[in-house]
Amino acid sequence: MERKVIFLDVDGTLVDYHNQLPASAIIAVKKARQRGHLVFVCTGRSKAEMQTDIWEMGIDGMIGGNGSYIEYRGEVIYHEVIPKDEARDIVDWLKERDLAFYLESNNGLFASENFKEKAQPALREYMLGKGKSTEEVAHLKTDDVMHGLVYGGELYRDDLNKVSFVLSSYQDHLDSKVAFPNLKAGTWGGRGESALFGDLGVKDIDKAQAIRRILAHLGASQKDTIAFGDAKVDIPMLDYCAVGVAMGNGGPEILAMADMITDDVEHDGLYKAFEQLGLLDD
Repeated sequence: MERKVIFLDVDGTLVDYHNQLPASAIIAVKKARQRGHLVFVCTGRSKAEMQTDIWEMGIDGMIGGNGSYIEYRGEVIYHEVIPKDEARDIVDWLKERDLAFYLESNNGLFASENFKEKAQPALREYMLGKGKSTEEVAHLKTDDVMHGLVYGGELYRDDLNKVSFVLSSYQDHLDSKVAFPNLKAGTWGGRGESALFGDLGVKDIDKAQAIRRILAHLGASQKDTIAFGDAKVDIPMLDYCAVGVAMGNGGPEILAMADMITDDVEHDGLYKAFEQLGLLDD
């Protein structure tokens, strides 16, 4: 088999909803790389959110911030951040509306003072939407779901990939689009009007565009690409890559458009798809 370039979303694809990396996924990635395939994570996370076991497993690089950061074997290929003056305006705007938020950078995740308290109901609802029971989420704290948040850090920053904030209503997201027309406004944690978080990031980037950049750097072809994801934000990369694989736990939109659907992340879905696609063959 010719060398493939594989792109893996992280949350709900490579790691489960407890932020655990399944043993079968580790085996799949290691075997595929031993057979000469390249494996990248392609995620909304910034580098500071990447747990050490993913790096220790062995990957060839990462696309972070939904495309604003690209790294290949330790070398930064591309990095575009929110301009500092705009970042300052975002923080002020969120504070004026009393919206809890956290700032996503490669140097850390910097939370507003009110985030721990205000994000808790949204994160419990988020975990319910991921299949957890009411009993399982009843006592969940913010730090049980979101790891490594820094409280009390500098909030006026020049290293931001993205800003996420708890929505008091969907109108907050709509207003953010008007307030920051030079940035890309999105939502996550739910679908449509039920979105739980808003986010603001660099405009005119997505996971597919980042994949095009890294293929150009590698001198690799689009026909040799495979993408794995579970959410709406992953659709552009599944659509762009030659083979798009949706996890069984994926949302209805991505399940409808994928070339292939594998099992859930918690039922060895990644390993099963790697096997089915011949990525583990000698």
